[in-house]
Amino acid sequence: MRISRKYAFVAAAGVLLSVSAVGGAQAQNGDPAPRYQPEMVRALAASLGVTEDAAEQRLDQQDAQQARLAGLAKSGIPADGAFFDAAGKLTVNTDSAAAAEKVERAGLTARVPSRGQAELGRIKAKLDTLAAQRVPTGVASWGVDLASDTVTVEVNSDRGPAAKAFLAEAGKYGSAVKVVRGRQELVPQAVIYPGSRMTFNGYICSVGYGAHDRNGKEYLVTAGHCVEDLPVLSYDNVRFARATHTRFALGSRSVDMGVAAIDAGNSVATSVGTWGNSSPVAVSGSRRAASGAALCKSGQTTGWTCGKVGSYNVSVTYTDQHGGPDTVVTGLASSTVCTEGGDSGGAYISGNQAQGMTSGGPTGQQCTGGVNSRGSSYFQPLDDALSYYGLTLNTN
Repeated sequence: MRISRKYAFVAAAGVLLSVSAVGGAQAQNGDPAPRYQPEMVRALAASLGVTEDAAEQRLDQQDAQQARLAGLAKSGIPADGAFFDAAGKLTVNTDSAAAAEKVERAGLTARVPSRGQAELGRIKAKLDTLAAQRVPTGVASWGVDLASDTVTVEVNSDRGPAAKAFLAEAGKYGSAVKVVRGRQELVPQAVIYPGSRMTFNGYICSVGYGAHDRNGKEYLVTAGHCVEDLPVLSYDNVRFARATHTRFALGSRSVDMGVAAIDAGNSVATSVGTWGNSSPVAVSGSRRAASGAALCKSGQTTGWTCGKVGSYNVSVTYTDQHGGPDTVVTGLASSTVCTEGGDSGGAYISGNQAQGMTSGGPTGQQCTGGVNSRGSSYFQPLDDALSYYGLTLNTN
């Protein structure tokens, strides 16, 4: 047990622990239930700086376009990634003018990029291999940015030899790699804070998403750094689960996903708490949202904050705040959702689709705690964690 070097992770109690699942929003007085929870519409409107009607229209348009994209895949039309622009329009990468024409006929915008997701993914994988050999301290993150058709590398310091070697390798790919300097250091979002939602070995985390295996065994899916030493987890000072697996290990190339087996008699609610923003948001699935899609997060420290999905398959270098080694974490997604230390494990959701759990963010970032907070953060995609551990999300 590396207690002296363990982070204390306060994750979101966004999915509240309960004895039984929480029911979904119900219509009152015979009125039909709204398409989206009012608190999500309000939060999204405040975050985007638009009216609530415009925010609801954005969600409608987002869902409709992603449904068309799913239809393209079923009909065999190839797509090499897709992303939403600032106006909420979905653009689909294709490999030929003929494929682009088919996409346009389906009512979506298409382009034939110079590189595309597959080629950029291969470049990013080579940088991952280099980082696995030597942690590039000073290089904050690197990942595929579909909108700019580049692998974007964010740097806070390039003075160290490992960072210089990493950037030299990245420079070999020319315009396919974009370097952004002045980035803050990144850390898993965690604090030592007694008396919060989920405790273990004197540290604190919070509850993530509930899922089950093929035999019906219930599990908690969370950020891997929350359960690094596979501890017993307590809620309100009463044990409710024991961690069983994690892919996070301090000082090594890691993936920030982990699970805990929930004790009999306990369960995780199928609605995400909104921290005072009215009723919880029901979870109906875990379909991955496209880059640029609207996104909200429930977290212990900053509450309910919203923004947009950035890029997927991002790698970051987390700086240890207690003198331990830095850690490269791969497979994350970036976002413009504001988080602070203590939000680790928090629940990200787009519409009613669960997206992931807070992994980390910039040091010193300060959110107002209101729904109009702006900032940045990284989250572990939920669908990847469910697939890796062979679990099925519990839905409302």
